[in-house]
Amino acid sequence: MKLIRFALAGFTAARFPGTIPRCLMHRLGSAGLLGMALSASPVALASAALETRPVQFAAPGPGIPKSELRRLVGTVVEVRTVSVQGAETARTLGERRSGSGAILDPTTVLTIGYLLLEVDQVDVVTASGKTIPGRVAAYDHQSGLGIVKTVVPLDGATVELGDSDSVSERTRVLTLGHGEPEATELVVVSRKPFAGSWEYLLDRAIYTFPPVNNWSGAALMTGDGRLIGVGSLVVNDAASGGEPVPGNMFVPVNLIKPILAELIEKGRRSGPVQPWLGVNTEAVRGNLMVARVSRNGPADRAGLSPGDIILSVGASRVGDQAEFYRQVWKSGPAGAEIPLRVLQAGEIREIRVRSIDRADFLRKPEGV
Repeated sequence: MKLIRFALAGFTAARFPGTIPRCLMHRLGSAGLLGMALSASPVALASAALETRPVQFAAPGPGIPKSELRRLVGTVVEVRTVSVQGAETARTLGERRSGSGAILDPTTVLTIGYLLLEVDQVDVVTASGKTIPGRVAAYDHQSGLGIVKTVVPLDGATVELGDSDSVSERTRVLTLGHGEPEATELVVVSRKPFAGSWEYLLDRAIYTFPPVNNWSGAALMTGDGRLIGVGSLVVNDAASGGEPVPGNMFVPVNLIKPILAELIEKGRRSGPVQPWLGVNTEAVRGNLMVARVSRNGPADRAGLSPGDIILSVGASRVGDQAEFYRQVWKSGPAGAEIPLRVLQAGEIREIRVRSIDRADFLRKPEGV
């Protein structure tokens, strides 16, 4: 059995329909992917490297023995969750969710955070097929990562955290998702910011090519088997320069390494909490449009509605999500009043939104 496979055979972008833009719900064959890749120089190089190299993963140095690759497959588990009744996030993420996670120690799993939002049932399925109950131990909105603790030790191997800051364009990497008998070889095509519509911003996300369909919580590893990223999304702009190249976005693990111990101990990071407004936005022709507001959230209570255009935060003009978030977060910690200048129903209005800690808005399991 080949332990390394290529993702150029195509991909299906629909494991979590609610977590990705509708425009990304499509299927591309290998010829389509390769044609799109060749239109962008970084991806063209990556594609050529993948296409011409032998099947064995040849990282700098001696590479990874097959026995080690088999061990790495055992470090990845499936994370299954069920949301609490009435969860706001169930509208976009679904009530039942499934993704992958990486074993950090026998009872600790690192995964993508949206699998754990407002859930009251967590099960971890190991590579051997065992299903073990777990609980949400931590969720970190700033990084977008989450931690699961299991009631008994897992039977898989543990993975070591690597240095995600050292990973640059053209680095060859591996990704593993639960249920995959083989590792998939990818190439990092860019390290650039990612701004999500849900008040989420990464300064230096990891973008890879070709795209894979088992991305949710998947482990991204360097050639020596160290974990450097956690799978978040499939995107259509993975390369730098705005080329329409499909790929995946991974959250760098260095974002969580300094706070990992306190997340496991306390369930969240210490210090000031980012203000949260409960508004989803889209950048449209240089304007920031409100796409959705969380029911009974701060923005909803302040009178913001879908279709409104956010012009500025205080005196600072904003035209995209990254600018908007940075200005909001500069306004103070959770609880700060955020002054917005909004174009609403053809009129410019001043709206003040009293921000909150997002954790206080999320529904929790009974007894928590």
